[in-house]
Amino acid sequence: MTAPRPRVLIAPITVTPTKALGLSHLKGLLWVDVMYRATRMLHDRDVDYLYSNTTFNGTRQTAGFWEYLDRVHGDADLSTATEDEVGVLYTEFQSRGDPPGDAALLPYVRAVEQTGWTHPVSRRLLELWRGHFAWLGMHDPGLTATRRPGLEFEETVEQLAKHGLCLDTRDDGGPVYLDATAQGLPLRPATSATGRPNYLGCALRDLLPAVEDYDDIVLLHDRELTEDYVLLQKLLGALGGARAHRVCLDRVPLDGEVRSSRHGVAHAHTVAGLADALRDHAPPEAVRLGMRLYFVAGLGKGENGQSYREDLLRQTVERAAALLARDDPPSAPDALEFVRRQTGGRAHVDPYRLTSALLRRHQRVPLRAVASDVYL
Repeated sequence: MTAPRPRVLIAPITVTPTKALGLSHLKGLLWVDVMYRATRMLHDRDVDYLYSNTTFNGTRQTAGFWEYLDRVHGDADLSTATEDEVGVLYTEFQSRGDPPGDAALLPYVRAVEQTGWTHPVSRRLLELWRGHFAWLGMHDPGLTATRRPGLEFEETVEQLAKHGLCLDTRDDGGPVYLDATAQGLPLRPATSATGRPNYLGCALRDLLPAVEDYDDIVLLHDRELTEDYVLLQKLLGALGGARAHRVCLDRVPLDGEVRSSRHGVAHAHTVAGLADALRDHAPPEAVRLGMRLYFVAGLGKGENGQSYREDLLRQTVERAAALLARDDPPSAPDALEFVRRQTGGRAHVDPYRLTSALLRRHQRVPLRAVASDVYL
């Protein structure tokens, strides 16, 4: 009797639609894209990709930026703004040091909760990002879709409380705390003192229902959020049901330094900038494969601290073109079996193992067969 295929949910951290997509964003998105498409090769339709901007648009980072735009730049026509121009406004917002209070954010939060409303500037960015996804051949998980969270926040608190996984102090003027002390972690707030959900509180609204619907949940995040994602993993594990896994990636250093997008990003270090530099450098298929070879296999998870180098990216794109010009050798293994070997015994494919395996010298690999399903 054939064992049932596992149901897998790939749930990366979302990029807030408030600035240009930078190199670190691109690295994470390419890792997720390779994992999703390769894992679907193994499990077909039993793999889903959870990516909902709607769930997080009510957080201070996003709604606060929208409030700032309307208050300070309400008369500006931003309908045709570039990502770089929006990024300058976002840097300006982050540098002011006077974040809006909850009362100022309330109309934005209500609009998000009641209708899934998105500010026109963020809608503009998301449409531009869809163009980047298409250029890179990445699966669009629904960037511009309005998706209601799986649970209301009060339902989330109620479900956590049933399992002894939260401490609600709102009646005493405090926040809702996530409680994984039984797993050795400290209390961590899921709301502000006034009860507005933060990023963790919002994430759980989508993740808690998934525990019953999937066998494996893969959480991808950047290293700066490790504490938050260890907590999410512990909470999901304590609920039973799905097995929760974490994949932690370092951001991409520039000249040995990791820089936050809140401090501004040069055009050359954005996806739009890479498109300008590479669009005529090689055929589209070579760019798509080369990008993944560089950002997944070349930079790896990032423990070695290797900085971004445009010359190496260009060389990798050229190498990808040469690889795609070859036919797979007759002795190459079956593509499906080759991909299955790169799971490490788990239900999901390890993007680094798979992509690195395609580059091994003196080994016969089904590069074109795998590339057509996963990389192009």
